[in-house]
Amino acid sequence: MDAVAALNEIAFWLERGRAATFKVQAFRKAAATIGGLDPDELASRARSGRLKSMKGIGDRTYTVIREAVDGQVPEYLADLREKGAQPLAAGGMDIQEALRGDLHSHSDWSDGGSPIELMVAAAEVLGRQYLALTDHSPNLTIANGLSPDRLRDQLDVVAGINGNGGPTRLLAGIEVDILESGELDQEPELLQRLDVVVASVHSKLRADRKTMTTRMLGGITDPRTNVLGHCTGRLVEGSRGTRPPSEFDAKEVFAACAEHNVAVEINSRPERQDPPDDLIQLALEAGCLFSIDSDAHAPGQLDFLQYGAERAARNNVPVERIITTWPVDKLLAWAGSA
Repeated sequence: MDAVAALNEIAFWLERGRAATFKVQAFRKAAATIGGLDPDELASRARSGRLKSMKGIGDRTYTVIREAVDGQVPEYLADLREKGAQPLAAGGMDIQEALRGDLHSHSDWSDGGSPIELMVAAAEVLGRQYLALTDHSPNLTIANGLSPDRLRDQLDVVAGINGNGGPTRLLAGIEVDILESGELDQEPELLQRLDVVVASVHSKLRADRKTMTTRMLGGITDPRTNVLGHCTGRLVEGSRGTRPPSEFDAKEVFAACAEHNVAVEINSRPERQDPPDDLIQLALEAGCLFSIDSDAHAPGQLDFLQYGAERAARNNVPVERIITTWPVDKLLAWAGSA
């Protein structure tokens, strides 16, 4: 078995299982360390033990590499594959099977942990027909948001990846901040060039109801917005602790989403579970479309769509109103007509 592939697959399963970041990165770093070695040189170093002296190779990663170069499926990987055969979520199988793509993901260009190419490779393994790359916008400096020049550079990278003709189409996108003024945090000309724009609030989440409603309506009514991301900003679990949902006039916000052809995101991250079920019901009543997205910051997290599918099914969201079940041509025609 290819040792680099084995290390990256282990990292994928660990990410999917929400393992600690340092544990995942040990395997990603080991894969990067040996990635440039000639296969014969790698095998020689592994069998002689010299590989242990290389920076980034620990006891566990060395064992995995040694077993791989000897033609075995590493024992640790085999165990993770067995555990990974179990679904992440118990319900929502019909919606899971209908999902074709994902409109919210991050790479190491902003606050994700992996290169764009690894994110696309994982999406291919998961059978995604399309994946939107939606790194953050400039205002979110803590997440290394993309300046206009960096976003232009990323557009070239996206075009190059799609030029290789892989089975998963990479959509050019952004998770753009809705600023306190209600404006979108990126040059309008650049937003117009993107396939998908996810607009989210990331700051001043405890603003009063009227202020937050006005701010969100500003982002929703911008003709470049396609998806309203994690609308309450809440956190219900996880290493960052918990955070209550923002207060806003949900009926007014969802009515605007329906009127302006903006899909409401069902964010699949376990720590977000956003919107709450009662707001999904309000969005349904308002006639909104929905986008089930992973908000993945690492390849293994792309499989979090299972959680979102389960929540959509539990709330009786019709499949035809979930835009991430649509073929890519229909999706892009919808996004471009907003």
